[in-house]
Amino acid sequence: MTAEIWTLGGGKGGTGKTFITSSLGVNLAKSGRKVILIDADLGGANLHSFVRLKKPKHSLTDFFENRLPLEKIIEDTQIPGLKLVTGDIHSINPQNIKYAQKLRFFRHIRELDADYIIVDLGGGSNLNTLDTFLLADKLVVVILPEITSIENLYQFLKKVLFRKINRILRKHRMKDSVLEAWRKGDTRGIHSIGEMIRFLKGLSFETSLIIDEELAGFKVSIILNQVRDREHIEMGFSVRSVIMKYFGISAMYAGYIGHNDLFWRFINQIQPLSQSAVSLSNNREISALARNLEEDKQITLTEIYHA
Repeated sequence: MTAEIWTLGGGKGGTGKTFITSSLGVNLAKSGRKVILIDADLGGANLHSFVRLKKPKHSLTDFFENRLPLEKIIEDTQIPGLKLVTGDIHSINPQNIKYAQKLRFFRHIRELDADYIIVDLGGGSNLNTLDTFLLADKLVVVILPEITSIENLYQFLKKVLFRKINRILRKHRMKDSVLEAWRKGDTRGIHSIGEMIRFLKGLSFETSLIIDEELAGFKVSIILNQVRDREHIEMGFSVRSVIMKYFGISAMYAGYIGHNDLFWRFINQIQPLSQSAVSLSNNREISALARNLEEDKQITLTEIYHA
């Protein structure tokens, strides 16, 4: 079975990526899907707490340091159909993971037997985080309805897309082109990633074909977390429009999660984190979000006004 891989990122910590990862995993598993959650927040992992796995027997330490196969460190949770690879590795600095280790990690992820593999990324935008985000069949970003969170998202996507283009051109031995375009951006009117892509495509017919082909399936799914009102909900459409216009890539607004005081209690550990995903996995918004991501759909204004 070839699993569909989802990665949840966004650049900024505290947006609820782990909360949503666990809730989606529980919801999909309860719907009969085989789901594996992977906590890729190396050194700061807590996904296991969200799915009631108090004392994981294994972690990614066993994979990176002891070279155990990834499938050997997968653990069952209390939810039938839901498994977990915990990233609770305090002995490894994410920056110290070697390139060969990263490639082995990605290869093992792709070989896992599941319907869905959902990867929870930590905050920040180091190269390991960017490359793990780009591993996915479905690129998902989680933001809060706050200016700082949205600005962080744009910075994250800028780095993601630049990394993607860099890899495309390196693959086709045209890396110098992207560096030259970026250096001469001011004199050639290049002020955004989207404009840089258009410039690169104009270098030659061959370059245009390569970039079009490589970016054909590149799409970002947006989740807005902790919304309080309709104005917050509608921000998702604005973010989608800006991403499509500024970055020149496809984007969809997959859904939103309403404000819940329990979320902040979980985050601040006032109440046990283990209750979160299980208690909220059947939430109507989580169910709609899981369905939209599965079916590659997005919410509409009509749905919001009739909610």
